[in-house]
Amino acid sequence: MIVRRRSKPVKIGTATIGGDAPVAVQSMTKTDTRDIRATTNQIEEITLCGCEIVRVAVPDSEAARAITTIKENISIPIIADIHFDYRLALEALKAGADGLRLNPGNIRDPEQVAKVVLAARERQTPIRIGINAGSLPPSSKPCASMYERMVNAALEQIELLESLDFDLIKVSLKAFDVPTTIEAYRMIASKTPYPLHLGITEAGLPRTGTVRSAVGIGILLYEGIGDTIRVSLSAHPCEEVSTAYEILKSLDLRQ
Repeated sequence: MIVRRRSKPVKIGTATIGGDAPVAVQSMTKTDTRDIRATTNQIEEITLCGCEIVRVAVPDSEAARAITTIKENISIPIIADIHFDYRLALEALKAGADGLRLNPGNIRDPEQVAKVVLAARERQTPIRIGINAGSLPPSSKPCASMYERMVNAALEQIELLESLDFDLIKVSLKAFDVPTTIEAYRMIASKTPYPLHLGITEAGLPRTGTVRSAVGIGILLYEGIGDTIRVSLSAHPCEEVSTAYEILKSLDLRQ
């Protein structure tokens, strides 16, 4: 029997991540977020497939502003994926995003992060600290392995957010290498109470990506680690959602 790690529940729109909530299934649109109709249509498709939270890319201000209209036409929470420019996170918050994903590897200035955190705290909007092995920030702590570097980067970012009186936090530590990903999540699970978002970076085409994701995500879920999952495939996001549910069903975590 799987005994899930007890994590702090975090509310994202109408969805709850962590605590006693079931492991939630996420996906990400493959459309240009600035194309509101195409993005809305794809979110409607994946919602019918069972997707519970959707993430959209926010490469510029137009994409950030589009969130307002997109959100009016969908029924699941929407998360803004932010890279490089902290100002896009501020715009996405103003547009009504239910959550943010920030990559500490490319938004490194503590003052910029603080501006986003304060705006998110005012709106009670959660932030996912999205650590990626391919774009790690410099670490203040020496370590021997990639997964230790990933965990240290996450812990340093958590410390920054907590210092700003912010605890609406989720954490992910993704790598293309499955063993590295597994070890990173195992280590972080014992060091923080926050919910964990599981995934394998760019898992690949449906056949290989499904295998890689099932192995990496499945091992962690069996060990009780993980509160929400996204299967990353080079395919329509409905494939990601159906694969995620098959992984959960195989472990009797969802039906």
